[in-house]
Amino acid sequence: MIKHNWKRSEILKIYHKPLMELMYEAATVHRKYHDPNTVQVSTLLSIKTGGCPEDCGYCPQAARYHTDIEKNDLMSVSHVKAQAKRAKASGSSRLCMGAAWRNVKDGDDFERVLDMVRTVNEMDMEVCCTLGMVTENQAKRLAEAGLYAYNHNLDSSEEYYKKVISTRGYQDRLDTINNVRESNVTVCSGGIIGMGESIEDRADMLIALSTLNPQPESTPINALVPVEGTPLDEQKPVEIWEMVRMIATTRIVMPKTQVRLSAGRTQMSQEGQAMCFFVGANSIFAGDKLLTTPNPDVSEDMKLFEALGLKPQKAFEKGDKPISKLKEEAEFKPLGEKPKWSRPGHKIERNEQAKKTKKKAKI
Repeated sequence: MIKHNWKRSEILKIYHKPLMELMYEAATVHRKYHDPNTVQVSTLLSIKTGGCPEDCGYCPQAARYHTDIEKNDLMSVSHVKAQAKRAKASGSSRLCMGAAWRNVKDGDDFERVLDMVRTVNEMDMEVCCTLGMVTENQAKRLAEAGLYAYNHNLDSSEEYYKKVISTRGYQDRLDTINNVRESNVTVCSGGIIGMGESIEDRADMLIALSTLNPQPESTPINALVPVEGTPLDEQKPVEIWEMVRMIATTRIVMPKTQVRLSAGRTQMSQEGQAMCFFVGANSIFAGDKLLTTPNPDVSEDMKLFEALGLKPQKAFEKGDKPISKLKEEAEFKPLGEKPKWSRPGHKIERNEQAKKTKKKAKI
């Protein structure tokens, strides 16, 4: 039975177990609910890069920070199709398309994204989008186009979230996830460790995720990749032991969820990644970039899979392929909605300082 009423004390007790005991327990749970030798492989594609109005302290795509990212307007459908072909050929069963938006707005850009979803779904790949906040009607339009999953991370605990982001509220995150659930699209939601949060914050994030009913079908666990120019650019890298403990605890708390070993893998050894797979990670992002941050080359991942005896999961192994409806056939039409997503408005000192600080010139 899946538990939806975890307490912080219970999760902390799991997290702090002797490592070998924790690894054994997590591996046992993993084998009960999943094939331990199968890993779902996704490719993350930035379809619109940079210029985001949010102030997320970890993100180089925020327009207010001084980073080196190359900004790009929304991709064409043909470009996305070409990237999807490449991803599929390299072993990915899912394409996740990310746009640096605060929230979805009805209009030409959203219509193009819907065409992208239809195109990739017809290629027999699972399609995921991460586009910011969405209304229920917008989520249902994505579902009709053939969307398989929608990603909207909680990032951290509700308490620590306020110390990282001031331009939107935690409840907006939960409301978006609920809107996606109403559309019958699967939910992908997780967070980031290494932002300066406490172990208690990590436990509270898992409480927020596990309380959702049903729990997310996919939960990415990211290790912060500090990017120069962002407020969190001087954070120390997460140690592999922290990542193993977080993956293992997530597996025990959410046994049926696919736990994604996400950002930060370039900082991990192959042995470290192998431990993460052993304790319950059964999904990764493949490809040389995760939106704007580095990621291991896909050929390296395939060599690691071969060494460990792992095989990529086939598309739609965990759920049925959606049927894409053409624009003319769609039941849900644009409503021109202007939802009032929150703007908490409090000031985060390090975010304010990063806005004023230019990047150091390279010599």
